[in-house]
Amino acid sequence: MLKIIREERFLAIGVVTGLVFLFWGDWLHRDYSNPLYLTLILAWLFSTVLGSVLAVVRHADHVAERLGQPYGTLILTLSVTAVEAMSISAVMLHGANNPTLVRDTLVGVIMIILNGMVGVSLLVGGWRHREQQYNLQGANAYLSVIIPLAVLGLVLPNVTHTTAGPTLSALQETFLAVMSIALFCAFLAIQTGRHRGFFVLEVEAPPRHETKAPLLKHVVLLLLYMVPVVFLAEQLAPPADYLIETLNAPVALGGLAIAVLVATPEAISATRAAFSNHLQRSMNIFLGSVLSTIGLTIPAMLLIGHLTGRTIVLGVQNGNLVLLLLTLFLSAITFASGRTNILQGLVHALLFLAYILLIFQG
Repeated sequence: MLKIIREERFLAIGVVTGLVFLFWGDWLHRDYSNPLYLTLILAWLFSTVLGSVLAVVRHADHVAERLGQPYGTLILTLSVTAVEAMSISAVMLHGANNPTLVRDTLVGVIMIILNGMVGVSLLVGGWRHREQQYNLQGANAYLSVIIPLAVLGLVLPNVTHTTAGPTLSALQETFLAVMSIALFCAFLAIQTGRHRGFFVLEVEAPPRHETKAPLLKHVVLLLLYMVPVVFLAEQLAPPADYLIETLNAPVALGGLAIAVLVATPEAISATRAAFSNHLQRSMNIFLGSVLSTIGLTIPAMLLIGHLTGRTIVLGVQNGNLVLLLLTLFLSAITFASGRTNILQGLVHALLFLAYILLIFQG
């Protein structure tokens, strides 16, 4: 028990921070005119949420190792997607009305994962191992679902005429949500059943188990760490909104901040796997993350928007639309041969830098 307390002391930080903002949140949020005070509150909340998300992924990783592939990676990606959906919901329902928050977060996650995470993973793996292998059939299965879902969910709203602006009608949203869930469930059936072999690579040695602790322990701690993440993500909205409004910063920064929180831990896991020459696991992490983000987050946010009467703007516009389509096209090329090298990682990394540039100079 003492060992668990020492290892999980950050849970106490998350709980204490949550209690402080639960009882004294109104007082703490009363005035952000002092830049130093605003910086301290933002740093406190952001670091606590990020630390809690890292703990969620750490325990999801333990569960992943115990279950093996592809079930382990599936647990990891679903855990992070759950954190993402709950964080967006908390900010959307209790923060300032921002109809583009869902879109900005989704684009941020896609760019961080398919460009930033893939770029760094392939750069690190290619630098150390020259070329790395993965199961081509698994990559094709991921992309065959990711590409149509991304285009229908984030591009199609720009060209529909039923509603004004880059939005969908109620019937169109229903179709998109049902289709997304159906395709995701069909993919899961393939990944965990009939074609499970597509998502493993026999030449890769399985990662060694770092712990023999009971599986239930990690599952319980994973769920416990999620509680402060959701509550504190809501508390992060007021200072973040104030900062964006005061500095006249791009509204997309709010979505990017959530994307960074939920994608950073997975980026660490994927990079470690690529560095250890387990590119198949790394690929399962980043492609699985994008698939679950699009396939589950969009339907969840559309449902919440419908129940709360909030408009959800999904259509990606201007420079980000070009980058999104280019990223999907480039990903189809990168994962088309069964082998990767450092050049592919460099191109993805440069696209991520272009995305950051367009946030401020769109």
